[in-house]
Amino acid sequence: MILTRGARVTGAVLSALLAVIVACWLIRDAQAANFGQVWRVWALLQDARPAATPATSSTDLVLFVVYVAVAVTALRGTAAASALVVAGVVTIAVRLPGLWTIGNRRMESAYSDDLRSRALICAFVALAAGAAMIITAGAGRRPPADSYERTPSGPGRGAGVLAFLALCAAGSVPMAWDIRQAVRYPEILPDWYVGSDRIAQYLTGPPPGWATVTLFLLCVFAGLSAVVRARHARPFGLVAAALLLLGGVFGVVRIAHYDLLDHFGELGGELQLNLLGWIFQLLAALVALIALALPGPVPAPGPDPWAGGPGWNPPPVTPPYPGQQPPGYGYPQGGGFGPPPPPSQPPPGW
Repeated sequence: MILTRGARVTGAVLSALLAVIVACWLIRDAQAANFGQVWRVWALLQDARPAATPATSSTDLVLFVVYVAVAVTALRGTAAASALVVAGVVTIAVRLPGLWTIGNRRMESAYSDDLRSRALICAFVALAAGAAMIITAGAGRRPPADSYERTPSGPGRGAGVLAFLALCAAGSVPMAWDIRQAVRYPEILPDWYVGSDRIAQYLTGPPPGWATVTLFLLCVFAGLSAVVRARHARPFGLVAAALLLLGGVFGVVRIAHYDLLDHFGELGGELQLNLLGWIFQLLAALVALIALALPGPVPAPGPDPWAGGPGWNPPPVTPPYPGQQPPGYGYPQGGGFGPPPPPSQPPPGW
């Protein structure tokens, strides 16, 4: 199934609206907190000294790229339904917790009332736009007009298996550490996943545990879809790999900033596993991106190879005259066709 022109334009407008909202928040942080310090906060570096508390997280940077890519895809191609769905799903998953976390006391102490009001309004708009993108992708589908119209395709067989292994393995790394932290500090449950006054989080982002579970579910769904070579596997997998990639990049930044590899043997076993997990997450995300970058074979059936191109009319076939039939035509012998049997009596006039 592909999208109608009206659905494609609507999806592109909604994606552009979400991209503008995220861009405004990124520009606000760059001006108020100095972008050179904002990325240090995103990387969890202890020497970060922003002039103001950033409202965005590194997830917003990925979302901005996703929204721009979805808008371009919707305008230039007809196979944009899956891209609209994944953008809408991720938007709802990331912005939904803001409805009950933006107004808590921790947010009141970190951000002004005007900033929190704008964040709440943007959360409502983003949720409405995300839901509208999903509805547009479902209601605006139509079957291909002919067999030559390009339809979406999933990954190839080998690429699908590779993407499944990379996404599920890399998505399990932050989830395993999240479970480890929950077991080690049970007093933070369930605030770690749904947010509260005790848990620090960004103004426009979800609680830490919520973000980890969302990423894990996205990786598992995209990986399983890639194995069966579903048409929606590529957009879901590319978004999941992009989120994993950014997390791995910031992990490697922490390793380089503190020269942790130079003192790897002096670190504890848990910290060593954490370092290896960041590196593995980065490499696995790169593998998934490469595997899903190119589409696989188009699943829709192509034109009949014996029918010629569009507008081609085969010439009429004239049956041969009786005198042109080959010897033995129409004489059954042994269940098939062969030469005629020898006559028992000569024909008249022989």
